[in-house]
Amino acid sequence: MDLFAVLVAAALAAFALPSQAAGPSPNQIKRLVTFGDSYSDVVLAGDNGTAWPIWTSIYGNFTLYPFARAGATCSQDLTPRIFPPVFQSQLPTYLAEAANHSISVPPEETVYTLWIGTNDVGVGELIDGQQNPGVTLVDTVQCQMDWITTLYKTGARNFVLQNMLNLQDVVLYQADSWPNKYWTAERNTTEWHIFMTELVASANKLAELMLKDLAPTLPGAHVGLFDSHKLFTDIYTNPSKYLNGTVPFNVTVPISSCVYPLNSNISAVTPVCTNVEGPAQDSYMWFDELHPSQQSDRVLARELTAGIKRQSSEFLTWLT
Repeated sequence: MDLFAVLVAAALAAFALPSQAAGPSPNQIKRLVTFGDSYSDVVLAGDNGTAWPIWTSIYGNFTLYPFARAGATCSQDLTPRIFPPVFQSQLPTYLAEAANHSISVPPEETVYTLWIGTNDVGVGELIDGQQNPGVTLVDTVQCQMDWITTLYKTGARNFVLQNMLNLQDVVLYQADSWPNKYWTAERNTTEWHIFMTELVASANKLAELMLKDLAPTLPGAHVGLFDSHKLFTDIYTNPSKYLNGTVPFNVTVPISSCVYPLNSNISAVTPVCTNVEGPAQDSYMWFDELHPSQQSDRVLARELTAGIKRQSSEFLTWLT
């Protein structure tokens, strides 16, 4: 091969190689910073046990900085609630702590996760039309992209966006749902089930497309998409792969189940409740009418850790 041919081959090979590998290196990440709602809150844990960020920090040997808060939406400007939202509370708290060095977040060693949307699309917001006027599903998903760009501008470089799980399968949005602590008013449960199925599918596809569009515009960043929907759908369909309790697997009725009188004031009535105790809890996919069980959260933590550490995981895809 002559010199010219060698130079051409070398040039083509250089263009073929990416300037940066997708995802952090296997042992790069040492710190985990989490944002979101009750699915990720480590204090008011939605699973009534140990929340998945703590399991992830244990499995991955990560230092954990948790900022997710129960009841949160992405932004009060879109879907206002009385709970601490990502943009008006969680991000400012993080930025203040990072600025005063009460937390240590070296960019190359820190990964940031966001799992939000359950309350944005849920009761009191999109599903029953109580979002701010003119706000659509597109806006709530764009808010998640804005979370990435906001952190990127402060120096953050490793991001994982967790999409929404199969909310249509939690009791609150099942077609045969009952009056529970999250909703006692009359409703068309079949309509809610169908609408939630569409909301989740649309939001997740929007998030995927928006993330693929955003990722290449962030030089030096690693951006990943964790497919919570795929994981929890697989738990729902194939529980024997993931659940390991002492009773038959259950993916429809939760560990803690309470039936309220229709149109009741939940603070003024005594519901009829059923609670599973002990090791049998690990046979259940859901903790209550809205939240995953601790066993489901352990599974999520295991898969997310594997993806962050670049081990085998079919649920985390690094785009850059």
